Amino acid sequence: MRLKRIGKATKGLFALAILISFYSASQELPPIERFAPQDYKGDDQNWSISQDDNQNIYVANNRGLLEYNGARWNLYTIPNQSIVRSVAVVESRIYTGSYMDFGYWERDKYGTLNYNSITKELKQELIEDEEFWNIIAYNSYIVFQSLDRIYIYDPSKKSFGIIESKTQIVKSYRTEDAVYFFEKDVGVSKIQDGKASLIIDSKSIQNHNIINIFSSGNSLLIQTRENGFYSFEGADYDKWNISTNSLLSSVSVYNSLRLRNGNFVLGTISNGVLILDSSGNLLYQINKNSGLSNNTVLSTFEDKMGNVWFGLDNGINVINLNSPYRIYQDNEGYLGTIYASEKTNDYLYLGTNQGLFYKLLDSQDRFKLVPNTKGQVWFLKKIRNQLFCGHDKGSFEISDGKAIPISNNDGVWKISKIENNSNLLIAGNYNGLSILEKDINNRWKFRNTIRGFNISSRYFEFIDNKNILVSHEYKGVYNLELSQDFYNVVDYNKIDIDKSIGSGLVKYKENILYSYRDGIFQYENESKSFKKTDIFKSYHSEDNYVSGKLVNQKADRGLIAFFKDEIAFLNPGMLADEPTIRTIYLPSSLRGSKLGFENILSLDDGRYLLGTTNGYLIIDANKYNLNEYEIAIDKVSYSKLLQDEIAVSVSEPVELKSRENNLYFKYSVPDFQKLVPSLYQYRLVGIYDSWSDWSSQSSVFYENLPYGNYTFEVRAKVGSKMSSNMATYNFSIAKPWYATGWAIVGYVFLFLIIAALIQYLNRLYYKRQKRQLLLAKEKEFEITALENDRKIMEFKNQSLQKDIENKSRELGISTMNLIRKNEFLNSLKKELNALNKGNELKKIIKIIDKNINNNEDWKFFEEAFNNADKDFLKKIKTKHPSLTPNDLKLCAYLRLNLSSKEIAPLLNISHRSVEVKRYRLRKKMDLPHEASLTNYILDI
Repeated sequence: MRLKRIGKATKGLFALAILISFYSASQELPPIERFAPQDYKGDDQNWSISQDDNQNIYVANNRGLLEYNGARWNLYTIPNQSIVRSVAVVESRIYTGSYMDFGYWERDKYGTLNYNSITKELKQELIEDEEFWNIIAYNSYIVFQSLDRIYIYDPSKKSFGIIESKTQIVKSYRTEDAVYFFEKDVGVSKIQDGKASLIIDSKSIQNHNIINIFSSGNSLLIQTRENGFYSFEGADYDKWNISTNSLLSSVSVYNSLRLRNGNFVLGTISNGVLILDSSGNLLYQINKNSGLSNNTVLSTFEDKMGNVWFGLDNGINVINLNSPYRIYQDNEGYLGTIYASEKTNDYLYLGTNQGLFYKLLDSQDRFKLVPNTKGQVWFLKKIRNQLFCGHDKGSFEISDGKAIPISNNDGVWKISKIENNSNLLIAGNYNGLSILEKDINNRWKFRNTIRGFNISSRYFEFIDNKNILVSHEYKGVYNLELSQDFYNVVDYNKIDIDKSIGSGLVKYKENILYSYRDGIFQYENESKSFKKTDIFKSYHSEDNYVSGKLVNQKADRGLIAFFKDEIAFLNPGMLADEPTIRTIYLPSSLRGSKLGFENILSLDDGRYLLGTTNGYLIIDANKYNLNEYEIAIDKVSYSKLLQDEIAVSVSEPVELKSRENNLYFKYSVPDFQKLVPSLYQYRLVGIYDSWSDWSSQSSVFYENLPYGNYTFEVRAKVGSKMSSNMATYNFSIAKPWYATGWAIVGYVFLFLIIAALIQYLNRLYYKRQKRQLLLAKEKEFEITALENDRKIMEFKNQSLQKDIENKSRELGISTMNLIRKNEFLNSLKKELNALNKGNELKKIIKIIDKNINNNEDWKFFEEAFNNADKDFLKKIKTKHPSLTPNDLKLCAYLRLNLSSKEIAPLLNISHRSVEVKRYRLRKKMDLPHEASLTNYILDI
């Protein structure tokens, strides 16, 4: 590493360090923005800084080239992965110098920087381990400086001129009209016509280590590392006699910069930054104790807006020298939270939770504690040219850094004058109100507590000489009628209005205003009530509300209100009754005031002191929003579903495929002010035509966009200052294949084909329907015919059934006739046998037997039986072949369900014989004992 550390402290350095520490602790510093390596994703050390025309910042870092656009950091690494030691922007190129290489970066159409080495254009090789520590643009040439050589590059001809060094080139410098370099043990040389010309030898400069050279009229102002500044004119080398010489001789300066306003910025090795005015007087000493990230400053740079950048040994810082803010940071916790502030002709007073402090106006002196005021200060105000302090211990009269006790009975919130009575003051206490009185020695003393009201009275205002309003955050607002002598509260009542934590009560232009979350209300004496007013109406919303505290500036110069994102100043109209409102964009999260106890002091025209929880802010409203800002679209990319981003051109419209419809936009405004945030608003014309809400997010993602033509628009505001331009980007997403013209033609053809097919299918369908109808008709006819046949068959069956029934009836009649005939004949035979007389009777008996056993009767019966029960005899004969004709007769009779008694006459046998026949028939049929013979025959 080129940087050399100081190994031994010089004489008196310890005492000087104490002085510097004391000085830096008492400074009102511009805001400092700090970037740690974790923020820019690079290495600790940062060697050089530059800026392009778009105001992007470039930093030479150990890991590569850093780019910052105000919204995000980008890191670009050198192809050989080496440390980048130097950077300089010339027109559209970013030149860098690194280990054994130097070249330039150019931005492609996608917004990405690409590196081009130009060492390959050299006709001679680089020296081993050569590194390039500085790059200077002068006229049309680029000068690259290493410790061994100076390379003068002509970009138009791509040619080089080389200046060799016999010792070591420590540094090179550019003034308005020349380029110089310092060689160890040689001196300072000037480059003329591509060659080195020694102008100061090492003896003349007393072997000082030259850090920088500045033009100063006809002379050169030379800054040394440890011996301050010298003026060189002709052959004279003289010490510049300035007030900071003792300081400069006690620090080691590593680099320096002269600002456009003539001031000097010195970056030291171990003491942070010194900022001197053009006459060499110390303006600021900034080190780690006062907000710098690191005390070793490797590089300094002034950007186009007047911000000064510091490349540190660990991090990058930027100080907003032109900021409307100055910050007094109480890092030691010496002051505490500031609750009140006031100034006199000579002093600035701060009332805090730790006491009352003061210092001389416009001095860098350390604040001192006013004796006997340790504790909580609530109130500080000049009343009739006398400064009063309301304290937790009581009230004090303040004069020239001394506190004279007035009362000590209880804590005092506020002290106010009583109109038409210059000898009396009224004080709001923890337990009500009290009266202070001026004695004959013009000293103020406690007179009395106003009896009849003991509620804490932080806010109170007179309605008239005897009526007063008192506001309590937790209890509400009260109207008190005081006695003429201010000893008693004659009467009081509570006013019908909401109570609120953080509410405020103030008198402005003879009107009493009550402010809380729901708005600002004005007291109307006639109705004894509050009515809502339009004061700060456009700012006072639920989202923007943080506190109801209102501050009335001196001599009715205006009213100040505190909102979430801004401080609003209402000023009386100069040429009209209509007041004007001016705002300073300072979010409550950044201003650091104690909510509900905000305090602001007008120092002079346009400058205010705002108390915070760890110091205060000085706000210069005259410097607010002086810069112009431009927003730029840095990168546009798209992605398909579940795929990586693919960058597209940011400088020309692009047409994307239908599936490439997830778009990312990154944009930025190059603003580097710490206390003034950048906000963005965007819209996508073509689908989301309304502007988005303001947001600090510097990118947006649109997912699954439909096809069509789009214009992305984005604008910015820094604080309340709108960007001077609106960045736009046009793009289109192609129709999907199914929505293209050819696809539509295909759809038409497909429609025609489908229509024809439907027509064809309809014809087939109707033909089929017709055929089916015909078939259904035929089937219907067949069914009708079958139904007719069925009816005919049924009719025939009915007829046959009747025939069968008739046959059966005839069979039954025939059977019964046979039975009766046989019974009759048997009866007759029996009677004749009883007579037993003669042969003639025997003949008659034979005739009777012949008629009983008449086969003709059986044949007639068999024929009738077969007609009634077709095939029964065949079935039973087939099933039982061993049956005899007599067995078949018995089966036929059993089929008719005749009993044995009825069967006996038909067989001309006895009842007993019938049972025997039945038994034998069972055996022939192999029927089991429990089976019924009659049922078996009936089931066949």
